[in-house]
Amino acid sequence: MNRWVKRLGLGFALVLVLGVATLLFANMLGEQKRQRTVDVAVQPVAWATDAEGIARGRYLFRSRGCADCHGSAGEGREFINDGKGMRIAGPNITPGGPVGQYTAQDWVRIIRHGVMANGHAAFIMPSEDYNRFTDADVAAIVGYARTLLPRTGGAAVVELPLPVKVLYGLGAIRDASEKIDHHLRPAQPVAAAVNAQHGAYVANMCIGCHGPGLSGGSIPGGPPDWPAAANLTPGQGSAMVRYPDAETFVAMLRVGKRPDGSAIKVMPFESLRELNDTDALALYAYLKTVPARSAGQR
Repeated sequence: MNRWVKRLGLGFALVLVLGVATLLFANMLGEQKRQRTVDVAVQPVAWATDAEGIARGRYLFRSRGCADCHGSAGEGREFINDGKGMRIAGPNITPGGPVGQYTAQDWVRIIRHGVMANGHAAFIMPSEDYNRFTDADVAAIVGYARTLLPRTGGAAVVELPLPVKVLYGLGAIRDASEKIDHHLRPAQPVAAAVNAQHGAYVANMCIGCHGPGLSGGSIPGGPPDWPAAANLTPGQGSAMVRYPDAETFVAMLRVGKRPDGSAIKVMPFESLRELNDTDALALYAYLKTVPARSAGQR
């Protein structure tokens, strides 16, 4: 009996040692991964300097999530702090901040490809949403960012708990550059109108949370207490059954609540409420045309 107890104890000890070794190895892989160089060749896009372009950039900055992570004045902003070791803040993107010396190529690389000027991948940057921006819209956003009043400080903060580091090292969580087809050509301009074609362009802002197929599911890299993103397709488990017409859908974007009055968590309503009527209505028109998927297929 003592022999079997001793063997069982040795077995548990071996499993424990192997588990710790795996955690340490995965953590090391994650650190190496964050320090890797991502070689992406990009063509520079001259930033906008005209009044119309700057105005378009301000609208995109406010309505496409830039302010959610970087602050309304571009000064930088903490947007995740779960009190359990995960703390993330977007950097200051005014001319006085860390990106003040960015070239036109650097801006394209971080916006469309999730790669910083030093060649390292940004851990969180919704470049899978922004990858399909037209050249004109990239020019507009950068042009507007360069008009912001300079602020000092405000470097990016990425503090991750060990489980997240391990999952990242093992590839279960991907950084911004890993989610993108870097060979895609820039999207071609689509005239703004209340139709599905323009709505498809607007819907690119939904990919990061709802997935390329817009069927939702667990949000990659998000804190574990975040609810799953909703299924925006007409498939099984669709959230769109709550919105039988465009008016109820647009009202949800404006107030952050479902038709029954319940609040929706996590959604970036600070940005979504800034969508103009054309973009909001076009988004609804597009969502009525997307192929059905079961919830969570992304």
